[in-house]
Amino acid sequence: MKKQSEKIVQNSEIHPLEPFIPNGAKVLMLGSFPPKREKWSMEFYYPNWQNDMWRIFGIVFFNDKNFFVEPRQKKFREEAIRQFLIEKKIAVSDTAREVVRLQDNASDKYLNIVAPVDLSQLLRQIPMCRAILTTGQKACETAASLLGAAVPGVGQHSSCIFEQHQIVLYRMPSSSRAYPLALDKKAEIYCQMFTELDLL
Repeated sequence: MKKQSEKIVQNSEIHPLEPFIPNGAKVLMLGSFPPKREKWSMEFYYPNWQNDMWRIFGIVFFNDKNFFVEPRQKKFREEAIRQFLIEKKIAVSDTAREVVRLQDNASDKYLNIVAPVDLSQLLRQIPMCRAILTTGQKACETAASLLGAAVPGVGQHSSCIFEQHQIVLYRMPSSSRAYPLALDKKAEIYCQMFTELDLL
């Protein structure tokens, strides 16, 4: 067991991005872990061109799935995304700081989390945070475990007290195209959540 554990750590990856924390952020969005760098189209969260997170945001907030897209270059408009998140006071990070990929892909199913994010430290940097939205099952289960919260169903939320602060934990459908739900249906679920959070 010890040798196996050492092997896992030796093959692990450290998260390549720092948390994105706008001043006065009220909401924290947590995924699991980025894909391998060759899949990146920008130096930011959800960088894979085949991932639909920023298309979902485009639909929800601008009724345009391509609002954050540079289609001729097959990349996302990183600065526009950053500015939007600053305006909406949405922080972004991931639930894992160190992982081992059990297969050579970005699937959560094959991610072994060696070290989760230090959620206490992260939330101390976001003192006004009132809600955490998780973008997939693994992210939600990891966050719920760290918070001591119940794991809600997809599109649902649970509440807990974490270090004397009330936090609402949302579980959103994954923005990966491997998740079996149409883009417009995913956007509807995100729209409902952002409406409940008074961000729409």
